[in-house]
Amino acid sequence: MATVNIRRDNPDPFYRYKMERIQSKIEGKGNGIKTVIVNLSSVAQSLARPPAHVIKYFGFELGAQTNTNPNDDRWIINGAHDASKLQDYLDGFISKFVLCKKCKNPETEVHIKDGHITLDCKACGKISDVDARLKLSSFILKNEPKKGKKDKSSKKAERRARKEAEARGEVGSPDGGSPGDSADDNGDDDGALEAGSDDELTRQIHDGAKEIEEEEAKEVEWSIDTSEEAIRARAQELPEDLKRALVIEDDEDGEGGSNYDVFGKWIIDTAAEKGGVDNLDNVDIYIKAKELSIETKHRTLTVIPQTLFTEKIVKQIDGRAPMLKKLITSEKHEKAFLGGTERFVGNDKPELVGQISAILLKYYENDLVSEEVLKSWCARASKKYVDIKTSKSVRKSAEKFKEWLENAESDEEDSE
Repeated sequence: MATVNIRRDNPDPFYRYKMERIQSKIEGKGNGIKTVIVNLSSVAQSLARPPAHVIKYFGFELGAQTNTNPNDDRWIINGAHDASKLQDYLDGFISKFVLCKKCKNPETEVHIKDGHITLDCKACGKISDVDARLKLSSFILKNEPKKGKKDKSSKKAERRARKEAEARGEVGSPDGGSPGDSADDNGDDDGALEAGSDDELTRQIHDGAKEIEEEEAKEVEWSIDTSEEAIRARAQELPEDLKRALVIEDDEDGEGGSNYDVFGKWIIDTAAEKGGVDNLDNVDIYIKAKELSIETKHRTLTVIPQTLFTEKIVKQIDGRAPMLKKLITSEKHEKAFLGGTERFVGNDKPELVGQISAILLKYYENDLVSEEVLKSWCARASKKYVDIKTSKSVRKSAEKFKEWLENAESDEEDSE
């Protein structure tokens, strides 16, 4: 489904905050005509706000009746309303009830105290007031969740805010405690993934990622020979199995392998020129894929892990996530990305097999691969990208992540 920037006034194609474009369906006729917003729950989840708030805002703006607690996830507005018009009204909701008033970032949490609604921005720290005169403000205050209860959108906002804080190096909560401990008023059992958690399995996964950082501290500085001869030699380091697989596998789709070889070789050559893959710009990588007309092809996601990542993959994922989100547009793309990762870890860097849980965790945190695809991938080995023995070894190492994913889902259901 097509996505747009949460801030539609921001044209940046790599803007990290995305949401689905509103999809509506008009049903009935005459006095019984109504508009069903078929993906409201998904849109509201991207905004980390309850869908009831969004549908009620539409109702106030349109002067129409709405349902705010459907059992079948059918969010209805009386009357016929175009999706484009609803999208415009959604911009108003985002501006008034989601964006920080200072930095215009959607990374905010809603707090209600003493009849006042505030937005706590986890990006810049600004706490701003929501206009109490707005009709929706009165609705929110009258329907404030019971103390101690949190809806899914609130939990998602908190988890996302914590991840942002960790990415900036701010591990602790604003209150001085860890995000999941008792010193944090927002702490709950759903935060097993976050810093400060006592969950043993989560700690093991994160420890795996820390091992890579510790190894980096032991490394000495080194330089790369960027002479023409060295660049040509570097280009030849592209694994033979990758070159062979790209041609054979892509021919099955009638796409041919040459452009994928060119793309992989370009990444290696350019990285050598610039002194390492970390010096490649995301925009340049995307533009190159577009020049080769492979920016929409799932095979492109098989090439990237094998050429763009190194032994520091766990640390590199966050920086590449905006570009990867632009390329990963379907379940087929997600599976190809995991396949390329399996080939990279299993064949090119077997010393990283033990880090696969940490890698998958990063993919999950950055919304690069869906929970359903991850579960399916972890459950069964495949010989599509590597030999079956290697695949079984990689999947076995992924059991920690698979177990955590199942426990996290179970904890969330219990908390509801």
